[in-house]
Amino acid sequence: MPELPEVEVTRRQLEPLLVGRTLSAVRTTTASYFFLTPPAMLRRRLRGRRVLALERVGKYLIAQLDGDERLLLHLGMTGQIFGAGATSVRLLSSTAGGALPPEGQRRFRPDAHTHLQLRFADHGPAVFFRDVRKFGKVQLLASGERSARLDRLGPDALAVRGVALYAATRARRAPVKTVLLDQAVLAGVGNIYADEALYLAAISPTRRANRLSREECLRLARTIRRVLRRSIATGGSSISDYVRPDGSDGAYQDERRAYGRTGEPCPRCATPIRRVLIAARSTHFCPKCQR
Repeated sequence: MPELPEVEVTRRQLEPLLVGRTLSAVRTTTASYFFLTPPAMLRRRLRGRRVLALERVGKYLIAQLDGDERLLLHLGMTGQIFGAGATSVRLLSSTAGGALPPEGQRRFRPDAHTHLQLRFADHGPAVFFRDVRKFGKVQLLASGERSARLDRLGPDALAVRGVALYAATRARRAPVKTVLLDQAVLAGVGNIYADEALYLAAISPTRRANRLSREECLRLARTIRRVLRRSIATGGSSISDYVRPDGSDGAYQDERRAYGRTGEPCPRCATPIRRVLIAARSTHFCPKCQR
């Protein structure tokens, strides 16, 4: 699932493809849980609108439109937002990819999973939002309309500070990994970067959050910021579906120390990395280094 780094990388690459451009046509698939705003309404109300800015809040992208409306986008688990002309085998299903010749695997055309197509008055590159599992979300917010999804988000994980994290964990008996995944506590952290930050902070993901000391919370906040910034710098993690708007892969997956490395030696002590389930999420850690 795309987390804060992947969404921020998407925002940075998508910004020049959206900002300053006027929508001339909007194409959608049929109504589904992907659309928080009915697709017919999107097609009608977005046409002729100019995109003024593109922001990120947690794992959400928000396009500011003229008329003071906002277009909210969430990648969900398998969402991909990219410009026309992007080429990547990640834009094809594994079945189709295996059946096509190499040159065909790198040529994307909008398909049944391309739920939103944005086309522009300048006849430049279109922007596509594709999501095979349809867990992504699109919503048009009217002027002054609040979003319950945004309202329940906690502070952005890139700005987390240890003192605030310490205060947020005092009444939490759940494992610290569970607390880090709570978007009301910290917006943007998901499974990959929670595991990586806890590893760097040498804190076991199974520890009760309210048992962390102030110093441990300070250290954990630092490692959260460090991991997120490094992932942004390397383009995010392309482990399964994530692809950048230009079609290229991220590279942070090559630097993982814990996540997805079950049975491999810990980079610090060579103890095999262990996998457990916490709140039904796969969790990876070193049982010796992380306490």
